[in-house]
Amino acid sequence: MKVTIACIGKFHAFYLAEELDKHGYLHKLITTYYSKKQNSYLRLRNDLENIDPSKVVANVLPALVGSGLGRLPYIGQLDNWNYYAACLFELWAKKQIDNCDIMVAWADTALSTLKVGKSHGAVTVVERGSSHILFQKKILEEEYEKYGIKTKPVDERIVEKELVEYEEADYISVPSSFAKQTYIERGINPSKIIQIPYGVDLSVFKPIQKDDDIFRVIFVGNLSIRKGVHYLLEAFSSLKLKNSELVLAGTLTPEVKPFLNLYKDGFKYIGRLPQKELYKYFSKSSVFVLPSLEEGLALTILQAMACGLPIICSTNTGALDIVNDSIDGFIIPIRDIETIQEKLLYLYENKEVCKKMGASALKKVHQSFTWNNYGDKMIESYKKILKK
Repeated sequence: MKVTIACIGKFHAFYLAEELDKHGYLHKLITTYYSKKQNSYLRLRNDLENIDPSKVVANVLPALVGSGLGRLPYIGQLDNWNYYAACLFELWAKKQIDNCDIMVAWADTALSTLKVGKSHGAVTVVERGSSHILFQKKILEEEYEKYGIKTKPVDERIVEKELVEYEEADYISVPSSFAKQTYIERGINPSKIIQIPYGVDLSVFKPIQKDDDIFRVIFVGNLSIRKGVHYLLEAFSSLKLKNSELVLAGTLTPEVKPFLNLYKDGFKYIGRLPQKELYKYFSKSSVFVLPSLEEGLALTILQAMACGLPIICSTNTGALDIVNDSIDGFIIPIRDIETIQEKLLYLYENKEVCKKMGASALKKVHQSFTWNNYGDKMIESYKKILKK
């Protein structure tokens, strides 16, 4: 079995590539990230250390278009540069594809690569880490309208492209039953959907001793409307718990700034942190909260669990497949400030229960949600679709 992967970002593509390479199934990883082993002055990351560099084909230019131009004053606001970066990546990536058994490409950069993969006789899989693009569009548009945000949450060009990709692909790979259901509800045959939950790197995410008695609530992820951080801000600020704090880590988006100004005395913002430093901040915390409106499966949930934290997250994070409600934490409805308050207050008043839930969460990821588990399940799934 020979598997080719094409992905403009990192996402979970490198973990998938590493697991496939470990078992001898990786044919090629087409990416924008260079490896240290390639000794390239354009190298951006060291993530390829556990992947055979001879199987990696990289082009940094699309990443520079998306992240570089998008951050420039004035120019960055002219258009969605990530859209053009995806188009540029796809134009280049399709020329790197040769004979393989399975062609895996990330949604919104997949259309040309899937077609070229099919021309080489490959079974094609589009990887989509979120809900169906129309579900995502609808729920975010509702939220933007609710708060009078004028910008569009999803680029219509990406919507149109992804809908064609869903049709073109032989299979769609998603990480949760929540995500899967959004595709089924929009007419996708369940037999076309691969559902495999992600994993966590236990060598990076591990608990260390918490050295204070502060009840610390942590949120890690883009500070955005999509992640529901505005609901957490209101819930925590209203509780006014003694000896407590709310820590927010991640990239700040413009649409959330008014909420941060509104609750400016109710949180501590520590910015975007390197992945290898996150475990320290999880371990200093008491509970992880993620009230997202829409996700496929948030990796930060697994990371927090691996650091021994109980979880409070919405049904739409994909966590229903991972978190046992009232055992590893709590699964709550979206947009529910009162329930966030209720669960936070319960854990605040019941410290031993909080620790017990965190220990249960830690045990859960060790048993079932490592990247090895993910790789084994994905390889088994690939073998099954090839037999068909």
